[in-house]
Amino acid sequence: MINLYGLEMSKLSALMEAEGQKPFRATQLYSWIYEKKARDFEEMTDISKSFREVLKQKYCLVLPSIHTKQISNDGTIKLLLNLEDGCQVECVLMRYNYGCAACVSSQVGCNMGCTFCSSGILGKKRNLSAAEMVGQIFVLNQLLKEENKGQRVTHVTIMGTGEPFDNYEPVLDFIKIVNHPKGLAIGARHITVSTCGITEGIYRYADEHLQTNLAISLHAPNNELRNKLMRINRAYPLEKVMEAVRYYEKETNRRVTYEYLLLENINDTKEHARQLIELIKGTMGYVNLIPYNETNKFAEFHRSSGNRVHAFLDYLMKGGVTATIRKEFGSDIDAACGQLKAKVEEEANT
Repeated sequence: MINLYGLEMSKLSALMEAEGQKPFRATQLYSWIYEKKARDFEEMTDISKSFREVLKQKYCLVLPSIHTKQISNDGTIKLLLNLEDGCQVECVLMRYNYGCAACVSSQVGCNMGCTFCSSGILGKKRNLSAAEMVGQIFVLNQLLKEENKGQRVTHVTIMGTGEPFDNYEPVLDFIKIVNHPKGLAIGARHITVSTCGITEGIYRYADEHLQTNLAISLHAPNNELRNKLMRINRAYPLEKVMEAVRYYEKETNRRVTYEYLLLENINDTKEHARQLIELIKGTMGYVNLIPYNETNKFAEFHRSSGNRVHAFLDYLMKGGVTATIRKEFGSDIDAACGQLKAKVEEEANT
């Protein structure tokens, strides 16, 4: 059965036309699904009974279920969700003074092979459908509704487990559903896609001419170090990534965010900062410095001290690079991508 949560408007319209329905039917269904939050076709009382029967036979509205929920002292919510086939995936809700940001996953597991990341421990099992990504937002919105504070997800980052450009079409459909005014109605400038540097994906995304945000998981300023930290760099070295970034900026007039995870005595020296300045020179992007979430899975990696982080930041700023330190969320729970799932699977096998 086709899960209607995964159909962006143009595809739903084409499907309704193939069903012999009038053009307004897709808009009507979007209204029931996203505005009225209908979970059953029988609730859709202005749709004929005969077509409701067709919908029940051929289509569904299925959301993930919660397997594990963790709530941090700062209000961050981390969920491990059950999918229909038994796979599990994580998502996170973070609270800012400007709204609630959801970090969603795009794959079950990850094949990118970053040596510091829990997401890739078990490797990629499969891609997520657009419906499964939309489902993460719905579940988080349901939890916010239960809090009765009038909040909803206002910002979305595709920065959880998985590489979005390794699952391009479903991710693009998800973005269109999230952004559509009759869908989840989240503004394009509040949507961010994060890639570790799959260049054909960057070029393709640039040609979509969307006004969303693009983030590059950089984490090293030279190929030698990045090859060690991120296996994907052997296929997409930094010079190719930066070439794609420049194309993206030219096509969209949007600046990128360079994500840079600081690892003590590995990539956090002033020389690394100097190399980073040279690498991104001439682009419009800015650097987001990320404190590392330590885990005993990766004992060789440690977070940089506060002094080293601020020294790195100061060097970048003096070198003309705009940079910030990412605010930390969920430090008292399994906050980093893949940590909760890895923990649950480890406990199940002991």
